Amino acid sequence: MDAFYASVEQRDNPELKGKPVAVGGSRERGVVAAASYEARKFGVRSAMPSSQAYSRCPDIIFVKPRFERYKEVSHQIRAIFQEYTDLIEPLSLDEAYLDVTHNKKGIPSATLIAKDIKKRIKEITGLTASAGISTNKFVAKIASDYNKPDGITLVGPEKIEIFLEQLPIEKFFGVGKVTAGKMKNLGIVDGRTLKSWKKEDLIGTFGKSGGFYYEIVRGNDHRPVNPNRIRKSLGAENTFDHDFHDLADMKMALDPIARTVYRRLENADRWGKTLTVKVKFADFTQITRSQTTDHSIDSLSEILEITDQIMENIDWEVYNQGVRLLGITLSNFDDEQEEIMKPGQQLTLEF
Repeated sequence: MDAFYASVEQRDNPELKGKPVAVGGSRERGVVAAASYEARKFGVRSAMPSSQAYSRCPDIIFVKPRFERYKEVSHQIRAIFQEYTDLIEPLSLDEAYLDVTHNKKGIPSATLIAKDIKKRIKEITGLTASAGISTNKFVAKIASDYNKPDGITLVGPEKIEIFLEQLPIEKFFGVGKVTAGKMKNLGIVDGRTLKSWKKEDLIGTFGKSGGFYYEIVRGNDHRPVNPNRIRKSLGAENTFDHDFHDLADMKMALDPIARTVYRRLENADRWGKTLTVKVKFADFTQITRSQTTDHSIDSLSEILEITDQIMENIDWEVYNQGVRLLGITLSNFDDEQEEIMKPGQQLTLEF
């Protein structure tokens, strides 16, 4: 979906149409959770401090998030997907992979299916979506961001190699801002220069992720679309445009991350007993701090409360530097023990 939260707000409130809108925060404090395309023209982005968004766009309109409303619209979109295939792997409320190889309507072209789905979404929700079409999940994901908003991008088998070679390194899904900066310092600026590196050199420089980069730049991704994917954890994180030095600012930046985690847990209907906060500093040093409860953490208020406790207990003077990334993860799900203890079932065969 295109600028999903902001687009829903503009649709539900016609007075916001065509205006720069930021969901979350306020002019004085907080963090932008989502920005309309009108606001993005001024450089406003998600995870940006609201004060910075206001300085870039003095006319920006801040709107409080309505996550229940976004979830409701997400269910409408999911129902449209199910008209075409049952192989749907959600990534979030506004994004999913679809395998349409054998689709319910017998449409022979994935491009025609994508156009049809986009049309149905527009008719039913009044919102626009962008679609990426290819032979695997990695390339389709990149293609979906390639021509936003309201775009559609097809990368067929014969075009994957040149598509990835010409792609700027920061556009590779899975390459964050920090890693992209490190790659550029090493002369890796696009897919072509990444492809020139040997696998062992990439692993030596980037660790296990180096092997991943080696495969994806060659378009190798054999992961199936898995509608029943079992997650061991659910989380979210943000890499910021600037370093945070003040604990109060970090807590504000964690608020939209916590809300994202809560939405994903609610969408998956899975609740964990262990909450982990991830902190990455300016020199790429990374720490995690966890807290485990004797019950499932199933409310946003408790996620925020535990996150706040963990942040308060970190000895920040030891690190004495800015924070570039913050993340929250829930694990130790309440159904994992049930799966372990579940008795075996006698299978029967039809003869």
